[in-house]
Amino acid sequence: MLLRTLLLFFWMLSSSLAFALAPITIQDIRVEGAQRIEPGTIFSYLPLKVGDTVTPEKATAAIKALYETGFFSDVRMESDGNILVIKVQERPSIARLEINGAKSFTKDQLKDALKSVGIAESRIYDKSLLDKAEKELKRQYLGKGKYSTQVSTTVNPLPRNRVALVFNIVEGEAAHIREINLVGVHAFPMKELMDQIQLNTPNWLSWYTKNDQYSKQKLSGDLETLRSYYQDRGYLEFAVDSTQVSISPDKQDVFITVNITEGQPYRVSDIKMVGRFVVPEEELKKLVQLKVGDIFSREKITNSTKAISDRLAKDGYSFANINASPEVDKEHHTAAFTFVIDPGRRVYVRHVNIYGNTTTKDEVIRREIRQMEGAWYSVESVNRSKERLDRLGFFSEVTVDSPPVPGTTDQVDVNFTVVERQTGSIQVGAGYSNAEGVILSAGISQTNLFGSGNSLSFGASTGLITRTYSIAYTDPYWSDEGTARTISVYDRSIDTTYLIGVSPYMTHTLGADVTYTVPISEVNAYSVGYGYESTIVGVVNTSPIEYIDFVNQFGSLARAIKVNMGYSHDTRDSIIYPMKGLSQRYGLEVGVPGENMKYYRATTSAQLFTPITHDTTLSLSGQLGYANGYGGVPLAFFKNFFGGGVGSVRGYFPGSLGPQVYDSYGNLLNLGGNKMITGSMEYFFPLPGAKNNDKSFRLSTFIDTGNVYGANQPFSIPQLRYSAGVALSWYSPMGPLEFSYAAPFHYNSATDNIERLQFQLGNTF
Repeated sequence: MLLRTLLLFFWMLSSSLAFALAPITIQDIRVEGAQRIEPGTIFSYLPLKVGDTVTPEKATAAIKALYETGFFSDVRMESDGNILVIKVQERPSIARLEINGAKSFTKDQLKDALKSVGIAESRIYDKSLLDKAEKELKRQYLGKGKYSTQVSTTVNPLPRNRVALVFNIVEGEAAHIREINLVGVHAFPMKELMDQIQLNTPNWLSWYTKNDQYSKQKLSGDLETLRSYYQDRGYLEFAVDSTQVSISPDKQDVFITVNITEGQPYRVSDIKMVGRFVVPEEELKKLVQLKVGDIFSREKITNSTKAISDRLAKDGYSFANINASPEVDKEHHTAAFTFVIDPGRRVYVRHVNIYGNTTTKDEVIRREIRQMEGAWYSVESVNRSKERLDRLGFFSEVTVDSPPVPGTTDQVDVNFTVVERQTGSIQVGAGYSNAEGVILSAGISQTNLFGSGNSLSFGASTGLITRTYSIAYTDPYWSDEGTARTISVYDRSIDTTYLIGVSPYMTHTLGADVTYTVPISEVNAYSVGYGYESTIVGVVNTSPIEYIDFVNQFGSLARAIKVNMGYSHDTRDSIIYPMKGLSQRYGLEVGVPGENMKYYRATTSAQLFTPITHDTTLSLSGQLGYANGYGGVPLAFFKNFFGGGVGSVRGYFPGSLGPQVYDSYGNLLNLGGNKMITGSMEYFFPLPGAKNNDKSFRLSTFIDTGNVYGANQPFSIPQLRYSAGVALSWYSPMGPLEFSYAAPFHYNSATDNIERLQFQLGNTF
């Protein structure tokens, strides 16, 4: 910078002297020395034009203006008669940017980092920026824990005053955290605190989590986690005094020391409210989660202010400001809190605007939006609208903002901006289960057909036992009220002759269904449908006599006109990794008179998730099923319930629970039954070493129970089978995996088919 200033001063001085005695009136302007930059570009920055009289002051200003563009390393002005001659020497431009040796980052990521310091293709080359560029690249690698990374730069001249910059990177090995010391800990066990933070010393899962690699951002997050942990348990004055991060001489090991002051636990001495009450004060006080005498908890204070804010938002006061002001008594270790209520202005929505959609029709988006124009602005409705748009699966990103309407104090616009994603897919996959063996699947689907929000899918899967082909078309808004209609056609074959211990039979079913789903709230829906299916039934000489008699009496062709009814209730916070909420489903399928299959099949299931800690949850689930024939027609054996295996009672071979008979060779065969009951209690917790930042891995301990009963058997608790064990669930890149090891108990060792180790990988289509 000093050199540039001196040069500028020299050029201005020279220029002043050149024009001091001979001012000219410009008749023409000529540019010399420009190679890449057009003269027109230079003229646009030049504060002189034809007809102007050049004075020393104007010449100085002109040189300064051209120099400050950064395009030139030298600028001079001369006169040729009344022609103003501008002689320039251009700075070289960066024609090519090469990065060699990068493995931890993509080249585009590193080029973006270089751009932030002024180095990019087509930009003017400034030698003074190279040092900043190298430091920025090293800084990127520091975030990956690679402290020994070396960066060198080569500048290669190119024709037409251009250069190629080559950055050569030697990454080296990532440094690992060898020790984390928390100094000043007395109130909690060290292991308990270490379990709260992400950073960790190396363990068997570090290759996946990378939590043994130091990051300043991770450390800051961990310190805030510790602060929350202490303050949620009463330690109001908890403080982080200092942190020291040291690196070994070989830059391979990192040592972290954190000095903390715990303070003393505080209790709540008083709760008060002041401000403007647009909602009765007593109603707001009920939303405060802390009571007098309770241990202080920052989390409960935060939740209380949010609950009060949400309550005010329901009445249109969506920009309320709620502050909990503490009065601390350090002598008695108590704190009184005063909630200051400022509801702000009540505002309503002028327009709801949608931006970013090019394929998806506006009406498809608007029907998911719960915030109405002309209504009071509701944070709850806006958030619910965003959630519904996210769950469509049509958009990779949904953002919303609510700018005030200019010139008003009580109006806002709500703007939804979406980024569309590809909604068509071709899927080819594979899975494995103990019962089916290898499962191959393929499918073509379009979930947003022509931007209408309708979906169309074709699918096929084949395994050792089951083969399915299906076509389904769903219109989620078949009616204006939000009734969805799904039309499906399927071709399904089952052949159990390959399973040991399961009754052998074959079926080939062709069917079609039409189902209507009627939402009655955000979490409740009814469904009703009808369909037709035709099943060709086959038996072999080793099939149970009950199966053979059914085919002999009713023939090998079974046809049914089906009517389906159902109800669902789902408040789970996540479909894949639920931590809280309840899911309930009830279903009834009836084969109505008109064909030779007359039956009914009723099922119900429920699963309740109750969080125990912030990263563990308890699941209680159960299933009931009852089926039978009517009108003198027994229930077809292939409509029976079967139990055992993953998704039922783990530890027992799939389909093996329930009534059994001996075949002609003395082998026990499972018949299935018309009554089914299963239940499970399962405790989910993070995989050790994965910490709480990765939910794709979850371990659990469980107790399963259940059984299947025949037509002449009542439900019998003494006949229930049980198992206990551990399970691992992983949402892998190939699909969900469930792995379990169960130890059955209260079982019949002579007849039950035990299979302790079970797993299933991948989804069938």
